[in-house]
Amino acid sequence: MTRRVRFAVALLLVAVGGCAALSDGPVYYWQSALGHWRVMSSARPVTALIADPSTDSSLRARLDTARGIREFASSELGLPDNDSYTRYADLRRPYVVWNVFATPELSMQLQQWCFPVAGCVSYRGYYERGEADRFAQGLREQGLEAHIGGVPAYSTLGWFDDPLLSTFIHYPDGEMARLVFHELAHQVVYVKNDSTFNESFATAVEEAGVQRWLAARGDPKLDRAYREHAERRREFVALLRRHRAELEAVYAGPGDDAARRRGKQQVFDSLQAQYRSLKDSWGGYAGYDRWFAQPLTNAHLASVGTYTDLVPAFRALLQERDGDLPAFYAAVRELAALPRAERDARLASLQSPAREAGLTGRKARPAGIGL
Repeated sequence: MTRRVRFAVALLLVAVGGCAALSDGPVYYWQSALGHWRVMSSARPVTALIADPSTDSSLRARLDTARGIREFASSELGLPDNDSYTRYADLRRPYVVWNVFATPELSMQLQQWCFPVAGCVSYRGYYERGEADRFAQGLREQGLEAHIGGVPAYSTLGWFDDPLLSTFIHYPDGEMARLVFHELAHQVVYVKNDSTFNESFATAVEEAGVQRWLAARGDPKLDRAYREHAERRREFVALLRRHRAELEAVYAGPGDDAARRRGKQQVFDSLQAQYRSLKDSWGGYAGYDRWFAQPLTNAHLASVGTYTDLVPAFRALLQERDGDLPAFYAAVRELAALPRAERDARLASLQSPAREAGLTGRKARPAGIGL
């Protein structure tokens, strides 16, 4: 039985039985299967599109850049050498899926939904914005707060050959490389029910990958542009993390619910004001304005950290392996096989301040651009 058939059977089984105990389970899994099929069926080989004289010249240039990034991923970073990102799909919409996040009104605890392949995750993805809006509204009617975030790409963890998409093909070169390296990393190691492990690992891989890709390109202008973008991203994430911590302190602190609501509003007011100041320091760069397009909720901030909380531990592990990525991947697979408590303890020891200080003097290949 091929991988594609196994995956289709899995989708069919959960559509019949459901594993998330949701009344809309069959409908949800059907939209997932149909949405993904439409993405895959619209994809065409990159080589054919580049050779096709009717292909728009700007798209041809972007596809050629993407082809080089894809080749670098396998030849220099040890990422899977398969047909992922060798095809291209024009989706004619801004995102491939829209993810819905939800929390209680006075808690940073994200709701979770469980699936047979991905395990339990803290979001539900929809291929149509309207479906995401309807689901989010249903959560709000249950007293939860909900946030909808557009997603330019996702990984099928190697079950399918993920295509390049129109939702990110026009990203700046460094950002497109970062995304491709990140998504391919999910095919190397993936642990069910541990999103922070998975995303932090992939972020560490993208960091190391982009730094090496930039060095190989040897283009000072490209390097400056990427580092400027990366620094803005680091500052924005730091801003969100600070305010997430402030909200957690408000909810854990003394006082009644009315006091917590007042404290919550103060935190959100501060976030808005500090973002405006940060944006001014960037010369008016508005790339993160879309994050504030919906009224702020706990769900906006609750998932902050999933992509970064364990990155220092993975950086340290890569440094321990002297920057050898295949050796790093093997070490991460060993970590992934440990029971959750042992894995968490090992990661905590890797990112302890004392350990990081001890590693700074070692001769090692840099692990990447920090967030």
